[in-house]
Amino acid sequence: MILQKSLSQFGEYIQLMGKTFQRPERMRMFMRQYTKEMNALGVGSIGIVLLISFFIGAVICIQMKVNVASAWMPRFVTGYTTREIMLLEFSSSIMCLILAGKVGSNIASELGTMRVTQQIDALEIMGVNSASFLVLPKILGLITIVPCLVIFSYAMGMLGAYATALMGVLTPDDLTYGFLHDFNQWYVWMGIIKSIFFAFIISSVSSYFGYSVKGGSLNVGKASTNAVVSSSVLILFADIFLTQLLS
Repeated sequence: MILQKSLSQFGEYIQLMGKTFQRPERMRMFMRQYTKEMNALGVGSIGIVLLISFFIGAVICIQMKVNVASAWMPRFVTGYTTREIMLLEFSSSIMCLILAGKVGSNIASELGTMRVTQQIDALEIMGVNSASFLVLPKILGLITIVPCLVIFSYAMGMLGAYATALMGVLTPDDLTYGFLHDFNQWYVWMGIIKSIFFAFIISSVSSYFGYSVKGGSLNVGKASTNAVVSSSVLILFADIFLTQLLS
């Protein structure tokens, strides 16, 4: 029964994506909607991304210094490990898990509300491709802005690590040497590439659950929950696959 339901949902998801990725009927209206979604979903998330990244960068640096560093280990290792953790996992994978909760629930609840109030049905009656009109700007908007959020997260995490120097955890010179030691530029691009896939998962899966809501307003809340859970699980599976593929 669970397998049958999952296969049915996957088929509906593929059908929705087929309707979504069609040429917009009015390009000017699409660009206006695309800009609006990019601002609402991405720019509106900058604050939480910067705040979390700053404190996580500081906490990682402190934990590395207190619990890992020893007399036998060079002092720059704290900065080196902080950089690697931020580049390889936190700023791409963990940050997108956080965005799945914030952005995913927002997308699902918005589309779900439009479905139960019959706004989507009204668009269909007028001959508008509602999937392309409503879902495509959300997907492209999030894919566009999330790599920028990842870069901001990189920078803010490093700044948080530097803030620990004010607490006497590590000297700025040792931290800088650790950040620059054996730097691999590909790790930056790896995080950006992974974030693009994660952004597509968040936006498309959340759009599916919101777009396909059946019933009343109670089911909108259930759709938001399902969207966040499903997006998070798929991000974790995709993270394993993409890490193996890109490493």
